[in-house]
Amino acid sequence: MKLGPVRDLPQGEGRTYPVDGDMVAVFRLHNGTIRAVSAVCPHAGGPIADGLIDDDVVICPLHQHIFELATGCSKSGQPALRVYDVRVDADGDLFIQGERACST
Repeated sequence: MKLGPVRDLPQGEGRTYPVDGDMVAVFRLHNGTIRAVSAVCPHAGGPIADGLIDDDVVICPLHQHIFELATGCSKSGQPALRVYDVRVDADGDLFIQGERACST
């Protein structure tokens, strides 16, 4: 599913996109890597895309729970986020390709 141009996603920030009835948080890390996870923190419903990014983790803005963006796994004992595969095509458009569970 096409989300739009990757240029609309600033480095070091996240954005929320609707994908097949769910909300997905997509991040462009400082090193240029694109990651996508479920947009709602499983602890208290915090907006994950508004969280702080540090290397390959995001910190939920509500209660500072930490999630690995590559795996969706929590580093603070919370249920995992769903992880989505993403790609950028030759035209610079961002696509969600599928969903996968937390993998350690």
